[in-house]
Amino acid sequence: IEAMACGTPVVAFRRGAVPEIIDDGVSGWIVDTVEEAVGALRRIDSLDRARVRQTFEKRFTVERMCSDYLALYRALTSGTADAVAPTNELSRNIAMVAVPG
Repeated sequence: IEAMACGTPVVAFRRGAVPEIIDDGVSGWIVDTVEEAVGALRRIDSLDRARVRQTFEKRFTVERMCSDYLALYRALTSGTADAVAPTNELSRNIAMVAVPG
């Protein structure tokens, strides 16, 4: 996320939250093998750094994430958590962990 904030495309292995963070072919490349990583590095210049930054701004700014967290916390404390429509993958994952049953 920090690299994307600087407009730097990311090449990362498909592990953990990587598929939820990187928009494959937009903000970087998600790879499964070293060979794929090498290939992705060869075409890294095809990604638009301004678009990488725009992707970050759309999904990961402090304001955006705080807004999502607050909406989720309000729903959880009001008992309407099932009615929450998460606005991104991060809040969707938080909702799945935080809402029992």
